[in-house]
Amino acid sequence: MESFFDLFGPSTTGAASDSDADTRNGNGEEDDSTFEEHLGGHSHLMQQHASCNSSPSEDADCSDLILKGIDFNRGFLPPEPQLGNIEYKLKLINPSKQRFEHLVTQMKWRLREGNGEAIYEIGVSDSGHLHGLSDADMSVSLHTLNQMARKLDASTSVLRRKSLADHRSVVEVLVRKIPDDQHNIEVRVAVLGAADAGKSTLLGVLTQGEFDNGRGRARLNMFRHMHEIQTGRTSCISHETLGFDAQGSVINYKYNEMMTAEEISDRSTKLVTFMDLAGHRRYLKTTVQALSGYCPHHALIVISAGNISTMTREHLAIVHALDISFSIIVTKTDLAPPEPVLFELKSLLTSIGYRKIPYLISNEDDVLNANAHQSVEQIVPIFCVSNVTGAGLDLLIQYLYVLSPGISNAEKERLEQEAIEFQIDEIFRVAEVGLVAGGLLCKGVITENSQVKVGPLQDGSFFSVVVQTIHRNKAPCRVVRAGQSASLSFNTNEPLPALRSGMVILPDYESNEIACGSLFFQAQVSVLFHATRIYKGFQTTVHIGSIRQTAIIEGIMGAGETGIGTNQTASVLFRFLRHPEYVRPGMRILFREGTSKGIGKVTQVFPLNKTHPVAT
Repeated sequence: MESFFDLFGPSTTGAASDSDADTRNGNGEEDDSTFEEHLGGHSHLMQQHASCNSSPSEDADCSDLILKGIDFNRGFLPPEPQLGNIEYKLKLINPSKQRFEHLVTQMKWRLREGNGEAIYEIGVSDSGHLHGLSDADMSVSLHTLNQMARKLDASTSVLRRKSLADHRSVVEVLVRKIPDDQHNIEVRVAVLGAADAGKSTLLGVLTQGEFDNGRGRARLNMFRHMHEIQTGRTSCISHETLGFDAQGSVINYKYNEMMTAEEISDRSTKLVTFMDLAGHRRYLKTTVQALSGYCPHHALIVISAGNISTMTREHLAIVHALDISFSIIVTKTDLAPPEPVLFELKSLLTSIGYRKIPYLISNEDDVLNANAHQSVEQIVPIFCVSNVTGAGLDLLIQYLYVLSPGISNAEKERLEQEAIEFQIDEIFRVAEVGLVAGGLLCKGVITENSQVKVGPLQDGSFFSVVVQTIHRNKAPCRVVRAGQSASLSFNTNEPLPALRSGMVILPDYESNEIACGSLFFQAQVSVLFHATRIYKGFQTTVHIGSIRQTAIIEGIMGAGETGIGTNQTASVLFRFLRHPEYVRPGMRILFREGTSKGIGKVTQVFPLNKTHPVAT
């Protein structure tokens, strides 16, 4: 009979022999009692797991998933990557002044690659071999590493330590430096899942610091409207924050009795901003708009231990189509065993449409392994938690602590040098302030008193305004940079036109030829699914950044009267149905109508005030 852990081992690929796979995996005898402790509630499955060790080929199939990534238990690591934020150091003992300056420069580069975060493996050669250091040498090496970090005003914290033979050890250290122009490092995390999966309850437990009572008490602080409290279902986007200090300690509303969102931001060196999204099908368009407009760095898919619903599958497909990295949280494990859902997840994630590797998180090493190689190896971490008992929440919190935004400082600086492009996702009115626009700054830098244009209006033109105030994470600030979400209020000599979601803010010096809306645009699209075929005249909801509007297909190039079907690609001409939008070549497009969906990129736009199109 196939064991439970067989399902979490990907099938062997490539031409490597079974013995090679066994060597790579470093399969040796382990202390069963220790491993069972790491598995927690799944320890009863270890007898089944033992049956996997009957042959090297079966062993490779069973263990390859568990041992992927940086795993000290293998006795070696992958070779040191040339790019990225991971650095191996065999030892750091009494370097010369010139060598020390070189090490500091190297650390600065690794921090830039990791957007302010770097991982140092001490006692490891560049090839990945775990040599280890004596206690005395390790102490000196860590002291040198701390001196290097202090030179850059960075902090260090030990993530884990591995003991080797001959009283040697290997240590993994997180180095974190807040960029000079930022107060903390921010990661935007979208939280999705079907209604009643426990999304709002999970966020309530994480941000309030108190377990749920089993009847929804923890989620009450997440709701913004009375009907949400009455029905227990989220209908609009809710933003919540979870902070961490330099040592990894949680900073939330339980930190002290008078804690506010502004104080959480001030005290934190790392800030995780959650977007609690609606799970009911009625609000799916709002959920997709938030994912497309706010461009989260990561997504958490929350699934009840009971089953994987149709809505959950829809959310997984959308996140995958938008190329957002994601993890899966299986909740309510105090009410139902998670094994049936885990079996189903294995089948779903390894299918042709996803080709992901499910990675069951059972201990702290799993957390660090998954985080280190999630983007490269297509790993999907899976956490089993209970909001009532607190089981598994400590591993989820540690994962959020080490989770990276996934963009280097060099890329961030490049975006900041470009012209302003702020995508408006929501509009609300504040007493004595007026209209406030919330959204994401995709490019450039906005400061207070910046002269900008907002639009497009019904005729495709833009309206000049001045940015009066800026708020981030529920606190006032003076500047917002590329990749950050914020709320802006405006000052104008004339009445402000009606603002709407989907508008953009551009620099005031931008010419009218560039700052102009379009009704028509062309895109190279791929149909992910359609029951039959898509023809000219097909109406669909189009998502481009924060834009959400019905569009009509006016033409399909080269398709004739046959149209296009599932898994087919074509160049398609769209027309917005209601009003013009600001679209530029290169923007990602997602369109959906019922169960039909497709993705693509804009290749050409047709501004209302120009006689010729703008193409890539």
